[in-house]
Amino acid sequence: MIKSFKYRIYPTRKQEQILNNTLTTCRYLYNNALEQRITEYKVHNKSLSYVDQAKQLTQTKNEYQKQVHSQVLQSTLKRLDTSFQNFFRRVKAHKNPGFPRFKSFRRYNSFYYPQLGFRLTNDCKRIELSKIGTIKLKYSRLLPGSPKTCIVIRDIDQWFVVLTCNVDISNIPQSTNPPVGIDLGILGLIASSDGNLVENPRHLKKSETKLRNQQVRLSRGCLGSYNRNKQRIRVAKVHRKIKRQRMDFLHKLSRKLSKNYSVIVFEKLNIQNMLKNHKLAKHIADASWNKLVELTKYKAEEAGAIVDSVDPRGTSQTCPRCGAIAVKTLDQRSHICPCGLEEDRDIVSGVVVLGRSSRAGQARIQAFGECVSPSQTRLRLMKKESMGL
Repeated sequence: MIKSFKYRIYPTRKQEQILNNTLTTCRYLYNNALEQRITEYKVHNKSLSYVDQAKQLTQTKNEYQKQVHSQVLQSTLKRLDTSFQNFFRRVKAHKNPGFPRFKSFRRYNSFYYPQLGFRLTNDCKRIELSKIGTIKLKYSRLLPGSPKTCIVIRDIDQWFVVLTCNVDISNIPQSTNPPVGIDLGILGLIASSDGNLVENPRHLKKSETKLRNQQVRLSRGCLGSYNRNKQRIRVAKVHRKIKRQRMDFLHKLSRKLSKNYSVIVFEKLNIQNMLKNHKLAKHIADASWNKLVELTKYKAEEAGAIVDSVDPRGTSQTCPRCGAIAVKTLDQRSHICPCGLEEDRDIVSGVVVLGRSSRAGQARIQAFGECVSPSQTRLRLMKKESMGL
């Protein structure tokens, strides 16, 4: 298993200037290579590959490119080639293709050492980057092995490195915890089949007033002025804080799920289509369901658990006890069935999701008769410390 570890670095002013110059050189190379591909196709009706452009790079390096590690330049061309591969893949799938576009200063914020050109010092307090120097590093957690690749990232006014290494998970025993079905929602972020509900923190909504005020100030600035650029950075910092709050919450929640359950069953939602609903798109994007599933998957591997996904159709309309269809509108938050089951609709949906998974085994059948009472459900919904958060 390949795992990434992110660390903050603290370059000096001179080193920060070199880092910015490296980003600029890579960005120019990316844009020039993109223009070359476009021109070659228009003039000669021929497509250039990564190999073609990498061979030309060794013969036509300018003085700026000679100041950057060779593998960093090659990875820039590989990055462009990946963009074209994704473009052709979307064309074949009859999706919105999204042709690769030229990168501005604000849209090119990272460069990549794929194999060589970096190493941690013996005390792990600094990292050596080829043709840049030795930079102070905050070694916040141990690496389980020697780093294989390194990505340097500029995040507004901060710098980070992402180191990847191989993690052996072959000897991890299979979890013996019970399985669980998860219903994803907006009012409550998740509802589990065993009756736990986690409230949606709505980080974007809580920061909307502050974000709106900063964006109004930005809109009043004069284009190209120094003060407008300063205000642009302030707006970006508000977005960064919202993103970090969201990721912190999702990391903690996914860790809790992977530790407490052996099989975690999610709904396989088509989120791209759901985002077309302009009344709910902002709230769906803020909930970040897909990111929660992704984080849970790799954490579950480390904990010996399994993540499964099932068809979401009709999960909130089906009774988990008798299988009858109880049609409900979105404003109806309770499930009432003639068989006598009265429960929160999200809890019911979680039980149905668990029942549709073939990986849950015999425990999925037993879960149908273990619904908690409505009073317990409402009590858990009101508590923000649900699931130990």
